[in-house]
Amino acid sequence: MPISLGELATRFGCELIGDPDAVANGVASLPNATPESLTFLANSSHLTELPSTQAAAVILRAQDANACPVAAFICDDPYAMYARMAEVVCPEARVEPGVHETAVVADSASVADSAHIGATVVVGERSSIGENAVIGPGSVIGPDSVIGDNCRLIANVTIVKNVTMGARCIFHPGAVIGSDGFGNAMTADGWIKVPQLGGVRIGNDVEIGANTTIDRGAIDDTVIEDGVRLDNLCMIAHNVHIGAHTAMAGLTGIAGSTTIGKRCLFAGASGAVGHINVCDDVIVAARAVLTKDVTVPGTYAASFAAVETRSWAKQVARFRRLGALIERVKKLER
Repeated sequence: MPISLGELATRFGCELIGDPDAVANGVASLPNATPESLTFLANSSHLTELPSTQAAAVILRAQDANACPVAAFICDDPYAMYARMAEVVCPEARVEPGVHETAVVADSASVADSAHIGATVVVGERSSIGENAVIGPGSVIGPDSVIGDNCRLIANVTIVKNVTMGARCIFHPGAVIGSDGFGNAMTADGWIKVPQLGGVRIGNDVEIGANTTIDRGAIDDTVIEDGVRLDNLCMIAHNVHIGAHTAMAGLTGIAGSTTIGKRCLFAGASGAVGHINVCDDVIVAARAVLTKDVTVPGTYAASFAAVETRSWAKQVARFRRLGALIERVKKLER
């Protein structure tokens, strides 16, 4: 949507260096920007691309402004400011309210007049769809679930049963919320399935990535608090509780009945074992797994970076000899 740089500066409280009447009508990266593109510089590794950009304006920090050949928005956090401005410059396409003729909505379900129900959507018994919600094609809303106002299920999202979510949540294709947890009891005759009778409670402004799964609780609910961000292919087991504004990158897995605090960050392929508590403001490095309670905020890492194969084989050989070496040291100490 075309908008003047002056209007953007006023709306978001930025200092503007340049012509306030110039117009931004899209976004682009620094090297690919056109004279109508809005772009940003948040990482110094891209500083060499700044002098040649042809953007309408660049969002950047004050110390980089002298190198900018075009208009500039000055702020402390260019990436966050870009996110806010891009939402205005490139707004989501408006979806018309109504229920598609191929959708199936249970008689006991309720759908707000302003909601959009796409093709082949199924809405189950006693479920409700809030104001301005968008349920994309192929999605399934099972029984006894609540889709909050302004939520978006983009496509092929499955809400199994007994799921309650707040407002403005986003669910990407393939997400499955409310499936049974992995509850099994071993007997002499084999496994017995433990009934999964809880639900899933999701707060406001939560975003769930593609093909991520969140299991329903065994008895009590699985809980995802406000502002949580889960990337693609994450696995959240039954009765997990994730605190507000925690973010987890792709392939993160959290085992059952673990409590994660607020504002935690889990890097790719990291995770936590079950039945532990993690305090607020913990950062878990890529491929690291928490195996016990974490009570002190900070960064935790426990993985090996990739090395050349022969070097790794030598390291493994040394690991295998550590037990014998320790026994030799003990004998020498005695």
